[in-house]
Amino acid sequence: MSVLRQLKPNVYLVAAIDWNRRLFDSLIPLPDGTSYNAYLIKGSEKTVLLDTVDPDLADALLSQLESIENVDFIVSHHAEQDHSGMIPHVLEKYPKAKVITSSKGKGMIVDHLCVPEEKVVIVEDGEELSLGDKTLEFIYTPWVHWPETMVSYLKEDKILFTCDFFGSHIATTDMYVTDEGQVYEAAKRYFAEIMMPFRNIIKKNMEKISEYELDMIAPSHGPIYNKPDFIINAYEDWISDTPKNIVVIPYISMHGSTEKMVQHLVTALSKRGVKVHIFDLAVTDIGKLAITLVDAATIVIGTPTVQVGPHPNVTYAVKLANLLRPKAKFVSVIASYGWGSKAIEQIAEMIPNLKVEIIEPVLVKGYPKENDFKELDKLADEISNKHKELNIVKNEG
Repeated sequence: MSVLRQLKPNVYLVAAIDWNRRLFDSLIPLPDGTSYNAYLIKGSEKTVLLDTVDPDLADALLSQLESIENVDFIVSHHAEQDHSGMIPHVLEKYPKAKVITSSKGKGMIVDHLCVPEEKVVIVEDGEELSLGDKTLEFIYTPWVHWPETMVSYLKEDKILFTCDFFGSHIATTDMYVTDEGQVYEAAKRYFAEIMMPFRNIIKKNMEKISEYELDMIAPSHGPIYNKPDFIINAYEDWISDTPKNIVVIPYISMHGSTEKMVQHLVTALSKRGVKVHIFDLAVTDIGKLAITLVDAATIVIGTPTVQVGPHPNVTYAVKLANLLRPKAKFVSVIASYGWGSKAIEQIAEMIPNLKVEIIEPVLVKGYPKENDFKELDKLADEISNKHKELNIVKNEG
């Protein structure tokens, strides 16, 4: 899109849509592309641009600003380049403009974007900026998902501009949420991949914004929420400490032994009323795995042995889970080996961030046999009983 779109009188969406991007930060899959949202507010006295866009889509931003004669302030809610990367170019167009950011944001703006220090103005938590007939209040929301992040509240129009907070990676021409199912999954993927490690801090930030009356939540990725309760209720669920009656099994199999074990365990858990998600790490979308980790009570890692350790694909998935810090309460391992294995011990060493109870693993030499399947049944019993103790069996996903 290359046209300013009005949210409310003199409040505009400045969107850049990246239809073809499929990887973010050289790590995160983007199956639906993404969008970058900046916002322009024309007050009776001052004009403010909230955030910018990824520099790769510079033309989309600058073309929408062609008719805007003056910008007094550029607000950087978050210093990462996909939101603040165009600030130097906007300053070239509007040399009198000042950059507004948080106390921790100033150094990042200077260091990452080479913006002159004298161009940067720090606002404190709760500080207000008068635009004449409109007023912006700045609210610190640290670790959503960097230490400097903040949001802005347009008091007269009751709009909360949240940058990455509540975002969703979707390339769409929809200004507002129209397909709640699509946006829910995209926002959950976004939360899982970016926000989940900071779940406990986000709880405090959610408490702060609950004090504000909201007509809209306007993030910097994805469509705008003109029914804010939709995304607020979703986040309340995702940040809660209570998991659901779900087991996630990321695994890989080289010669069929681990595959056979996984399939037997899936059947055994299903018979016991436990919902299961399995992911073959040779082919899976790692983002889908992250989504299921948001709710899972138990993670069971399936791996063959490669040079006495876990398969490298499994190592990657385990380290990713350790970084994401899901709310899971239990972890176990099912592993196969040919002549020797330390896979279980090595996996246990890879998850120091997970506050979990380790359920007795199942280690099989060669192809699983009758006694091995009995051990897998015992593992299913143990997982089912642990879930019942948490009183989550009614929540079958």
